[in-house]
Amino acid sequence: MSLWPHGGLWRHGDFLRLWGASTISQLGSQITLIALPLLAVLILDASAFQVALLTTFDFLPFLLFSLPAGVWVDRLARRPLLIATDLARAAALLSIPIAYALDVLTLGQLYVVGFLVGVLTVFFELAYTSYLPSLVAREELIDGNSKLEISRSGAYIAGPGLGGALVDLLTAPVAIVLDAVSFLVSGLLVVRIRQAEEWVTTAGPRTGVRKELVEGLRYVASHRYLWPIASCTAILNLFWNAAFAVYFVFLARELDLSPAVIGLVLTVGNVGWLGGALVARRVTERLGVGWTLAGSAFLFGPSGVLIALAPESEPLAFLIAAQALGSFAGVLYNITSMTLRQSVTPERLQGRTVGAIRTVVWGVTPLGALLGGGLASVVGLRATFWIAAVGSATAALPIVLSSARSLRRMPEPEPEPAI
Repeated sequence: MSLWPHGGLWRHGDFLRLWGASTISQLGSQITLIALPLLAVLILDASAFQVALLTTFDFLPFLLFSLPAGVWVDRLARRPLLIATDLARAAALLSIPIAYALDVLTLGQLYVVGFLVGVLTVFFELAYTSYLPSLVAREELIDGNSKLEISRSGAYIAGPGLGGALVDLLTAPVAIVLDAVSFLVSGLLVVRIRQAEEWVTTAGPRTGVRKELVEGLRYVASHRYLWPIASCTAILNLFWNAAFAVYFVFLARELDLSPAVIGLVLTVGNVGWLGGALVARRVTERLGVGWTLAGSAFLFGPSGVLIALAPESEPLAFLIAAQALGSFAGVLYNITSMTLRQSVTPERLQGRTVGAIRTVVWGVTPLGALLGGGLASVVGLRATFWIAAVGSATAALPIVLSSARSLRRMPEPEPEPAI
């Protein structure tokens, strides 16, 4: 008697390899999420603005390279691209513990490594989200995205706690080594995916990078569902990253929490990711696609309010509740919006569409980080969270004020636009 579930994607070997690669890579990345800013704060004595600048460099490539990267993702085989970017990110991250061991580590190196890893992540994320529709059937997309978000949830739950403990016990540079190893293992799993990418030979004639880039932009900007989603996500990313850029400074300095306790807050609070991934299908079926998107976007505002209200004496309940609410809303929004985008976008435009959307939604992230660092320097850390909470609460408006609001189910694939 087999204990492994039968049917669907549980028996889809190539999807399981992609899922495994994602799970391992996400776990390592969550360790670095806490290790890198704490390294800057605790070892290099970085200021709030310098830590915010680290986030800026991490996400600046999404603003600079998402559009051209989307064109190249549509032109290249995605599996080799996933492998190459995994291995290159591992090499870049390993330079940090090496420099630390040689006593030559600087903030400048953290900025450079963050930028390089960001560039590689742009290509990886575009290839990754464009690869899934060619790997599984359309009716399996929401199941596939839910499973991938469950693995992300598991990483969000286990990673920060493990990362905080590792920073306490072994120092932040050693914790970053584990992220590098996770990228190596992820790349090896992707190597084992066997399914051929038939789209490479059927994607049609190439018409020039600029024309293809413009085509992706026009498709997103004119789409009745994709543009409201892009606008909503951009507002969320702007204000949420203004808060996140100084979050670890707030926890370590104003609330005087140790790395282990910070990891505990993220670990317990990130249970919301798992909850959102498990109920995404049922919530979407009950509320409809449009109101699921709008409702989950609105929840980011109250989450920020809880952070701003966290008292210095007993802050953990507020912080954990904020993390749980924000992570629940985030995974619910991500699954629904990603599945909608994959469902309506023609196969040959998958990479360019993601590239155009990422340029808008991730491109504002470095701006948000700079906003957070500037606000923290002028009005203080706690006031920055209040401003971010109010701004995040407005993100649902592009959905509510558009035809996406009335969308009940995932729509059928739409005809390809004329070239």
